[in-house]
Amino acid sequence: MTSSPSAADGAPAPRSHLFAIPDFRRLWLAGLTSFVVRWLEMLAVGVFAYQATGSAFLVAMLTMLRLLPMGLFGAPLGAFAERMERRSALIVIMASMMATSAAIAVLAGLDRLEVWHLAVAGFLNGLCWAADNPVRRMMIGDAVGAERMGPAMSLDVGANNASRMLGPTVGGLILATLGIAGVFWLGAALYAVGLVASLRIGTRSRPAAADAVSVLTRMREGLAWVRGDRRMTGVLLVTVIFNVFGWPSTSMIPVLGKDELLLGPEGVGLLAGVDGVGAFVGALVIAWLTRPEWYARIYLGGISLYLASMIAFAALPAIAGPVPELAAAALLTCGIGGAGFSVMQATLVYLHSPAEMRGRLLGLLSVCIGVGPIGFFYLGFMAEAFGAQAATVALAAQGLAALALTARWWRAVF
Repeated sequence: MTSSPSAADGAPAPRSHLFAIPDFRRLWLAGLTSFVVRWLEMLAVGVFAYQATGSAFLVAMLTMLRLLPMGLFGAPLGAFAERMERRSALIVIMASMMATSAAIAVLAGLDRLEVWHLAVAGFLNGLCWAADNPVRRMMIGDAVGAERMGPAMSLDVGANNASRMLGPTVGGLILATLGIAGVFWLGAALYAVGLVASLRIGTRSRPAAADAVSVLTRMREGLAWVRGDRRMTGVLLVTVIFNVFGWPSTSMIPVLGKDELLLGPEGVGLLAGVDGVGAFVGALVIAWLTRPEWYARIYLGGISLYLASMIAFAALPAIAGPVPELAAAALLTCGIGGAGFSVMQATLVYLHSPAEMRGRLLGLLSVCIGVGPIGFFYLGFMAEAFGAQAATVALAAQGLAALALTARWWRAVF
């Protein structure tokens, strides 16, 4: 593997100077653009689908389709990442997402857009998201070194969280003024920026030889290693709990914002962005102030705070009436908790795995993230049966119960 110009002497960059490493800066920018588009489009798709069908279940299913490829293909993509030339893979990923968004924008502009088009586009971009998870994060480790992976992942997740306050806010405004076509044209333009950043990355990885260990064998080796390491088992188990009982709740923000808080598209966008404000601040604090010995506590504390805050967000309108300020406060703390969890899940996997197995273990992490469709389907079913508000409260409460019941496995992370 060749080094980036600024790391040619082999000395790690100081924590405060990660952005001085050109390849990290470009990888961070590529991530930021895709994160912004992800949240921009998720909000627009949710609002469009709910207005077109009135089905909270369908809104949850459309979000689920973006996660489904991670569960289906995360493990093989992680194993492939160890054999790919990763810069080329990232370029293909960014170009594919740009083309998908542009196609939806054209259909919307011609007034031919249907909900099933959004479902197909969500699945395709979810496939690219599943590939991005091991590929780009391994590239970040290549660029900054293992000793800077924690701060680097904090900044990468911070970009994701910044997009959570920027993407929904901008998406709501554009949806209200230019319609869904404007949202997807902006998405295609942002992906183009990420593509240019990817093309400028200087670091090259050396893919494994064609006759090397097969992808299936690599996957089996990764699973065997996880079974023998209690820390990794605990990290992945907590990730499953978050993605089944925590993450799906975000799909109900447009529904609860419209039905319980009586907000329009702009208001829903602003409300969804508050979660990102808390997450962004939380990620920055983690990047600059935390120590490695705190990582496990931040991971477990983050998911606990997220689930408790989501219960408060969904329940407050029933208790205090449609008060957006109270809902926003709950989403703010939800974002802070989510930041702690999100920063640490990939960091702990990277730091606790041998260098030669990082790709396949990050791929298994993608699989654990990809079980989210189970939670989305379950939440959608409960929302249809009992209403979005009761379903969101019940899902998060079950997540807290699942954490309590699985303590014997995740204690090994400490």
